[in-house]
Amino acid sequence: MERKIRVILAKPGLDGHDRGAKVLANSFRDAGMEVIYLGLRQTPEMIVAAAVQEDADIVALSILSGAHMTIFPRVMELMKAEGLTDVLLTGGGIIPDSDMEELHELGVGRLFGPGASLMEINDYINNWVQENRK
Repeated sequence: MERKIRVILAKPGLDGHDRGAKVLANSFRDAGMEVIYLGLRQTPEMIVAAAVQEDADIVALSILSGAHMTIFPRVMELMKAEGLTDVLLTGGGIIPDSDMEELHELGVGRLFGPGASLMEINDYINNWVQENRK
């Protein structure tokens, strides 16, 4: 039996709005993925420790607080330090297009804003895993 895609889903920082993250967690689960939802107020260190412990394929962050230009680079830095170079860092929230481009240049995967379809997000993750985690 093929291993399910393992997704670490977290709400980093002080952002307390988790309805969207819970919708994503259910969507990922319904698409056949294994979801480890870390919940609210996670630090980058906690997120990366969970990714290592759970042998994650994907780390997905939901950020609505405006701290994306601090949190994504820090998580990426910690992932590299832990050797998680074959794990996708992705996510979404209220992130301006120019910031999405800058984060992508740092190695962050595709980021999704309000209105992105769940199917589009699930397809992106499935395609990324098929192409990168053989």
